Amino acid sequence: MSTPAVLWTSLALAAVSALGTWLTLRYARRRLLDLPGVRRSHTGPTPRGGGLGSTVALLAGTALAVAGGVLAPLPALAFAAGLLLVAGIGWIDDHRPLSPWSRLAVQCLAGLVLAAGLYAGQGDWRWALLACAAVPVLVNVWNFMDGIDGIATSQAMIALATFAFLAPPVAALAWGAFAACCGFLPFNYPRARIFLGDVGSGTLGYLLAAMVAWTAPALAREGGALQPLFLLLPLSAFLVDASLTLGRRVLRGERWWLPHVSHLYQRWAKRAGSHVRVSQGYGLFSLLAGWVAYGAHASGTVRPTAVAGTWLALAVVLWLLQGRRIQHT
Repeated sequence: MSTPAVLWTSLALAAVSALGTWLTLRYARRRLLDLPGVRRSHTGPTPRGGGLGSTVALLAGTALAVAGGVLAPLPALAFAAGLLLVAGIGWIDDHRPLSPWSRLAVQCLAGLVLAAGLYAGQGDWRWALLACAAVPVLVNVWNFMDGIDGIATSQAMIALATFAFLAPPVAALAWGAFAACCGFLPFNYPRARIFLGDVGSGTLGYLLAAMVAWTAPALAREGGALQPLFLLLPLSAFLVDASLTLGRRVLRGERWWLPHVSHLYQRWAKRAGSHVRVSQGYGLFSLLAGWVAYGAHASGTVRPTAVAGTWLALAVVLWLLQGRRIQHT
């Protein structure tokens, strides 16, 4: 797909996403209000479910990708089916809470569907397994981390932009998805008029899992089997915060599957009295991560294991230091 075609398609998808979010906002003001509480980071009733607009835009983008020859029909159909599963169960959960295990079962099914489409298109079981595992992991990570204004969408956008620069063969897909996020972000940042909801956080997590599964083979073909490790860097802020917080809650014997406000970003936002500052802090970290990943990949001389390991270790250290700083101020 030519650059002008990618640009015009991206603008159209951003418009579809914005329109869908606006329409969802009108509906959610009457039917889907997220009320403040001790396990919430917001202070006033706020509509949720705004990610539905981005979901519709992604489905439209998938059809356009097939029409433009960017995506083969079978992988596209698998992606769309998995997206409908994840977004559908999230939309239902936004209306009436479901068991976390039933949501997880649907997410795993979506991962299997995506993996089947990927295997049918490429015939490589390694990337199919990656897709199958990445879907439930990233869907839940983005659900856990969607707790303050703008953070989940901005982190997804930074990751998508990094993927586009790392792997030109998937750039058109990544920029289209980036545009779908752009349509929602003004409704959620700097002050949220509507939240993503489970439909939106699930959509973003699923989208990123699919992009990882599509980008990894392109990187491996270009530079070797370990090149996909660079994909961890723009995801590291969320992966580290979610993983370490989950591990700490499990070790403390807490009911880790219930909502809480003990993630680093939530404690930081409470201490700073600002969602904007924390979202910007995470954004700067992930922008730097993307820059490091792109530079290391482009050089062709740096070992991916060394870069990924060092960056993840740095993220863990910063998580510990910032957590201690918040605790003692």
